[in-house]
Amino acid sequence: MKNEIIYNKLIRDRIPEIIKVDGWVSKTRVMEKDEFIKELKKKILEEAKELNEGKEHKNLIEELVDIQEIIDTILNEKKVKFSEFHKIQSKKKNERGGFKKKLFLIKTIKGLK
Repeated sequence: MKNEIIYNKLIRDRIPEIIKVDGWVSKTRVMEKDEFIKELKKKILEEAKELNEGKEHKNLIEELVDIQEIIDTILNEKKVKFSEFHKIQSKKKNERGGFKKKLFLIKTIKGLK
C-alpha cells in the first residue's frame, strides 16, 4: 500500500534529506523568484499563526527563529542590506515608538480638547 501526503508549500533546504532518512521519497521543484517571494509571505503567516497558538516558551522561540529566517531571506531576495533595513526600523521606532509601554488602544474620540 502506498502512502502519500500532499503539502504544496515552501520548505527549508534540508527537509528532503530528513524525509529520506524517515523512509519517504519527496518530490520538489525550484521556484522562480516571484513565486518564491509569494510563498515566503505565505510562510511567514503560517509561522505567525503557529507563534500565536504556541503555549510553551520553547515553541515561542522556535517560531520567532522561523520568522526571522523568512525575514532574512526576503531581505536577501529583494537585495535589501541589513544596515538599510535596520536604519528604516530605527527611523520608524523614533517616529512612532516601539512597544515598551505595552499600550493597548481602546478607542479614539474626535473633537475633544
